[in-house]
Amino acid sequence: MNAVLPRRRSQAWTLANCLTYGRLVAVPVVVALLFWPDEIAARWAAFGVFVAAAITDYLDGYVARAWAQSSALGRMLDPIADKLLVSALLLMLAADRTIAGVSLWAAIVILCREVLVSGLREYLAELKVGLPVSRIAKWKTTVQLIALGVLVAGPAGESVIPGSLTAGIVLLWLAAALTLYTGWDYMRAGIRHVIDDPR
Repeated sequence: MNAVLPRRRSQAWTLANCLTYGRLVAVPVVVALLFWPDEIAARWAAFGVFVAAAITDYLDGYVARAWAQSSALGRMLDPIADKLLVSALLLMLAADRTIAGVSLWAAIVILCREVLVSGLREYLAELKVGLPVSRIAKWKTTVQLIALGVLVAGPAGESVIPGSLTAGIVLLWLAAALTLYTGWDYMRAGIRHVIDDPR
């Protein structure tokens, strides 16, 4: 008589992964709201959705560690959700000229770094080499999210706190500077494995 094995619970619907799914869903919602950049209500709604998404960026990792819900699916989707959110918002904010002129360079630096690090991680994954997130990279992410939140609020936030748009641009440049540093740091750490690869 065959023993009945307990059915293994799917890792796809853990709380940690559901938080990541929520961040993925937030991307098209925030983008849609930013199609009306001059509507104060739309700006505040976009800001609210973005803040909720940014909070899940912290919570999903915390929940995964605290409740032992770490999974391959979560490790794959978490950075994808982050990059989709940041990239989509930078494009929308450039389109409505919240980010304009020379400040576009800050957005370009951030986007280029995301592509660079993603490509490096993908290559190193083939070599079974991890690329751990540094403490400065976590600070970069925090500054970047605060900058984007301020800029998403845009004129709505400016009407409540004068000068907030300028502060958002300054924070964006700070995030770009940290992005350059961490991008070089990751490249320097990863390039040794690329050079040593015998293939």
